[in-house]
Amino acid sequence: MDTLFSSAHSCHVHHHKFPFLFVFLIFLFVLIESCSGFGTYGFDIHHRFSDPVKGMFGVDGLLPVKDSVPYFQVMVHRDRVIHGRRLATSTGGDSNNTKTPIAFYNGNETYRNDNLGFLHYANVSVGTPSISFLVALDTGSNLFWLPCDCSSCVRQLGSPSGPVELNIYSPNKSSTSEKVPCNSILCSQTQRNRCPSDQSNCPYQVVYLSNGTSTTGYFVQDLLHLVSDDSQSKAIDAKITFGCGQVQTGSFLTGGAPNGLFGLGMANVSVPSTLAHNGYTSGSFSMCFRPDGIGRISFGDKGSTGQGETSFNQGQPSSSLYNISIAQTIIGGQAGDLVYSAIFDSGTSFTYLNDPAYTLIAESFNKLVKETRHSSTDLPFDYCYDMSANQTELTIPTVNLVMSSGDYFNVTSPIVLSILAVSMPLFV
Repeated sequence: MDTLFSSAHSCHVHHHKFPFLFVFLIFLFVLIESCSGFGTYGFDIHHRFSDPVKGMFGVDGLLPVKDSVPYFQVMVHRDRVIHGRRLATSTGGDSNNTKTPIAFYNGNETYRNDNLGFLHYANVSVGTPSISFLVALDTGSNLFWLPCDCSSCVRQLGSPSGPVELNIYSPNKSSTSEKVPCNSILCSQTQRNRCPSDQSNCPYQVVYLSNGTSTTGYFVQDLLHLVSDDSQSKAIDAKITFGCGQVQTGSFLTGGAPNGLFGLGMANVSVPSTLAHNGYTSGSFSMCFRPDGIGRISFGDKGSTGQGETSFNQGQPSSSLYNISIAQTIIGGQAGDLVYSAIFDSGTSFTYLNDPAYTLIAESFNKLVKETRHSSTDLPFDYCYDMSANQTELTIPTVNLVMSSGDYFNVTSPIVLSILAVSMPLFV
C-alpha cells in the first residue's frame, strides 16, 4: 500500500451497524476534552514518543529525537510490519442502543511506545480480582484477546531500569470467569467443527495478514471493568467474551501487542459491539488525537452537531471494518474526481493508498511545491523538499478529501518536518 498524510487534530466517531452507519470527522483546535463533552466513557491516548510514555517505561534514551530521520524511519518501518494486521474476512454486528458512554476502569490514559510497535495502548482491567493488561487498540480487527495460561507469549518487557512484568490472564484465578463450551450459542459453527465434544472449550484461531502473526486459544467470558465518563465515575462491570490466547506468534512476540489486542471493529465479537448489544452504550465510539500524539477514546460517544459525516461501505469482505469512500481529492484548490475507498486503522501512523489515488495526490502536490525536491534517500518518503538554513515560511498546497457524503476532511498538516528536509509522507 502507498502512503498519504496524517492530520494534526482529529476526532473520529465510529458508529456500529444500525440501519444507517456513519463516521464523524472533526478537527479539534482546543483541548481534547472538547471531544468528550457528552458524558461519554473514555480514556486518554498517548503517542509512543510522548513524555508520559517515556516516563512510564523509562525509555528516553531508546527513542529517536522527534522529527529526526531515525524517527520517521522507525515509523515507516513499523507501519510496514504491522500494516497487514487486519483480518481478510469477518462478520458484522448491529445495535440501536442509546445508553450513556463509558471508559476503562483504570482511567482515561492510553500509551504509545516505540518498543511496542506503532499502536495506541490502554490499560484495561479484567476479572475478579481484577488485573490490568496493556492492550493495543486496533480498529483494523475485531477480536479482543489476552495472553492466557500461555505457552507462547511475552511475559516481560525490557527497559533501562529493569524488566517490566506483564500480567497473564488465567480463567482459574478469576471467580467470575467462565469458559465458553462448544455447545454454546457463542461458539460459531466453524469453531464447533474443530471441537472434539460439545463440552470442550470453544476454540479460536485468528491469523493476521502480518507475516506469521496469529493468536490461538479458546473463548472465555469475564467482567471488563469500566466507569462512566462523567463527573460521577460510576463503576460498570460488563460481561464480555474474549480470547484466552494460549499461543501467540509473529509480531505479537516481537513488539506488537505483547500484552493483548483490543479489536474495535464492527463484528459481533468486538467489545464495542458487545457493549452496544448488551445495553451498556449506544453503538458508537470516538477516537480523538492531538498533534502531540495524546488522545482519547470514548465508548458510546455519538458525536456533536456540526461534525462532518459519511456513511460506511457495506456488503464488502471488509464490511466489519470502517471502510469509507472518498469522492473527490482537492490539492491546492484543484479538484480530482477519482473515487476510491479507505479503511480507518488505528494501528498505522500514516494513511496508505493504492494507485491511481497515490499518483494523483503525489504528483498534484509535487507540481505546486516551490521548494527543491530532495535527492537523498535518507528519508523513507518519495517526496521530500530542501529548505534553506534561514527559511521560516513554506508555501504548502492545501489538501482536502471530499467524502461520499459531500463533507470535507481538511488535512491540517500535509507535510512533516525533519532535520534534513520537509517531507510529504507519500511512498510506494
